[in-house]
Amino acid sequence: MLTLENLSFDVADAKGEKGIIKNLSLTIGEGKFVVITGPNGGGKSTLAKLISGIEKPTGGRIYFDGEDITDKSITDRANLGISYAFQQPVRFKGVQVLDLIRLAAKTKLSAADACRYLSEVGLCAKDYINREVNASLSGGELKRIEIATVLARSSRLSVFDEPEAGIDLWSFQNLIQVFERMRENTKGSILIISHQERILNIADEIVVIADGQITKQGSREEILPEILGTSAAVDACSMFYKGGDKK
Repeated sequence: MLTLENLSFDVADAKGEKGIIKNLSLTIGEGKFVVITGPNGGGKSTLAKLISGIEKPTGGRIYFDGEDITDKSITDRANLGISYAFQQPVRFKGVQVLDLIRLAAKTKLSAADACRYLSEVGLCAKDYINREVNASLSGGELKRIEIATVLARSSRLSVFDEPEAGIDLWSFQNLIQVFERMRENTKGSILIISHQERILNIADEIVVIADGQITKQGSREEILPEILGTSAAVDACSMFYKGGDKK
């Protein structure tokens, strides 16, 4: 499905060019639930933005279903079936939840159909369908509404950048349930950037990135015990996995 081939991303700083992603290659297969983790500043969020088209690589190629999408825009990639969910979902004053889901689905869904997506993410549809996507919604509510729009798009690849960021423990627990349902019911692939053990624990595959490069990659059964049992890994991840209990 998705192939990153020798991908690089450099930015200019006071000392010259700095490599954020360094000659990274990765393949994500059809119907996979993949979690990318690693220390802060290692390049995880940058990689998610490169995949979605928010940032453009300075080297290497990106292929989706065998098609070279390296130079395609965010819109082009969305039309191909790639969705991206921000760490902090955007608020839209004056836009109702129903409107947002219809925009995502690219069709004038009935209120009943839109409510089905809200129900899938654990929200009482009748309480949210006509609400504005504004500051009256909590971080956890916004995250779940954003996931509902991803579901409405029927994305081939859904990318989530640290979905646990900025939400409380109750919302985090509900978020885990939403991802568990997505893992069971979604036909496409899911890619999540996360430090949280509970998200890592439902992955098919875990990829560890540090200093812009893949340092570990394999199944959950292979990688998770190694990460959790290595003190060096705990020290390396300043937000590490027990942080989910504090969200």
